[in-house]
Amino acid sequence: MAEQGSQAAVLFADVSGSTKLYDTIGDDAAHQAIDLCLKLFSALTVQHGGRVIKTIGDEVMAVFPEASKAGAAARDIQLGINEMAPVGKVRLGVRIGMHQGPVMEKAGDLFGDTVNLAARLTEMASRGQIITSLDTVNLLTPLQKMDCRQLYSIPVKGKEREVPICELMWTDTDDATQVVAQRASTDAGNALRLVYRSRVLTLGADKKTLVLGRDNTADLVIPDRMASRAHCEIEQRQDKFVLADRSANGTYLSIDGDREIVLRREESLLRGHGFIALGQSRATATELVEFFCE
Repeated sequence: MAEQGSQAAVLFADVSGSTKLYDTIGDDAAHQAIDLCLKLFSALTVQHGGRVIKTIGDEVMAVFPEASKAGAAARDIQLGINEMAPVGKVRLGVRIGMHQGPVMEKAGDLFGDTVNLAARLTEMASRGQIITSLDTVNLLTPLQKMDCRQLYSIPVKGKEREVPICELMWTDTDDATQVVAQRASTDAGNALRLVYRSRVLTLGADKKTLVLGRDNTADLVIPDRMASRAHCEIEQRQDKFVLADRSANGTYLSIDGDREIVLRREESLLRGHGFIALGQSRATATELVEFFCE
């Protein structure tokens, strides 16, 4: 058991593509397929010396005594899911985030900044990615470190300095590694196209930032009572597009294949295709901004 203030590595593994699976093959079959994924996550966690803390929908939260064991489990989870046959023509994937630091355990659950950061890194991961912090990479074995590449830094609530994040590569061949790199590039893209009603805006070579909000001074005016005057901002950072919430009610982000997340004074990477809703969930919002990373 992790005692209060003790060091541990926290890992989240989240099934990607589950929403499409439910829509394609129905609730019962989809539930069985996702349950199989969760059992795989749990078995590999135990195999690598970890312990499952809880299952949240299509996500498992686990804890390990050290980062190297969490990294080994994360790699095997990705390999295991990659080898699964498509379910109803839908190929499932997994997004993984992990971080080592002080944790507090109470009534069988874990709490603290380490847990929050691990969860945040999972949200930033694309399908097929393992995202971790540079601090955690420094705790890995020399061989594991060779499979890591540094990405960029992100602001984290409660921390004065931005946190550098890294990707732990899990493929065995140069060809497979190249495919991962190409996919990441495609997900991010060189331009971001936003579509709102009849307006189309592009963020890229000529324009690097864009403000969405209710005020007439915003680059994209969204006349929604739940929206703040300057609700959120999208910024291009190198070849990435980052959505930053600046609002009172939060910014709701839906990316194809993943469940909706809400940002509250936080940031998230935009990838692929999805929707942004200001101040309320996409399910209830009447004003939606659609985005395409191209």
